[in-house]
Parts: sequence; C-alpha cells; structure tokens
Amino acid sequence: MKKTAVLAGALACASALPFVSAAHAATLEARDCWVRAMPPNLPSSGYFVVANNGDKPATLTAADTPAFNMAMMHKSENKGGTATMSAVDNVDVPAHGTLAFAPKGYHLMLEGPGESVKVGATIPLTLTFADKSTVKVDCAVKSAATLGK
Repeated sequence: MKKTAVLAGALACASALPFVSAAHAATLEARDCWVRAMPPNLPSSGYFVVANNGDKPATLTAADTPAFNMAMMHKSENKGGTATMSAVDNVDVPAHGTLAFAPKGYHLMLEGPGESVKVGATIPLTLTFADKSTVKVDCAVKSAATLGK
C-alpha cells in the first residue's frame, strides 16, 4: 500500500512537468519577426521581439527555422568607435519585459537559405528557452535595404 502511494505521488509529479513548461511558455510571445533577403552566398539576419508576461525571467537559448541551414544568436556592439559582432549562447528576457532582436543589437545570423527565402514570403521561426519551452512566430522576408520592422 505504501509503495502504491509513493508511486502514485511520483507519477503525479512527473505528469505535471509538461504543464509547468507549457505554463511558462504561455507567458512568452514573439512578434514583429522579419528576415533580410540576401543573395544565397551571403549570411542573412533575423529580427523579432520577445515579450515575457511572467513573473520570472526567461532565457532564450536557441532559434531554428527550416528556411535556413543554420541560425545563430549574435550581438552587435560599438566599442570605442569600432563595430563588433559576437555569438551569444543565451539571452535573458526580463520578467514583465521585452527583448528586441534589432539591427545594430541582438540579431539572428542566418546561413544557407532555402528556396522559400524571397522578398514577400513568410518563414517559420521557433525560439527555444532554457526550460525547453518553445515559442513559434512567422517572419516576413523583406528587402536587404529594410532598416526596421
């Protein structure tokens, strides 16, 4: 009887785990996503805004799209008049705040485009967070000359 109660408790806890992650994901949303259309031999970039409506910070750890062979998070900065760009492994989204991936700041470096990356198209993007939750957003493909959303 005691083993049955312990097993039932363990199963109840284990079955609740997906709901914890799903609840966290429900507090996150992505919007205003767009990608620069570039020639296939050049890397492209992707931009979006993540809003965290939850009480705890969230950590963005990855981005993925079937429209490109590779998507990496980067940050551009200006240090002493010199522009630099470096890869980042994760980025925090503050509780009740937003994080913008925008030109001259955080952005996605996208390489190896497929046929669907043409001006006017829409491509899917999946953002993954440290708790393994995901947020999906559709991204408009815009001209390389575009400066903002």
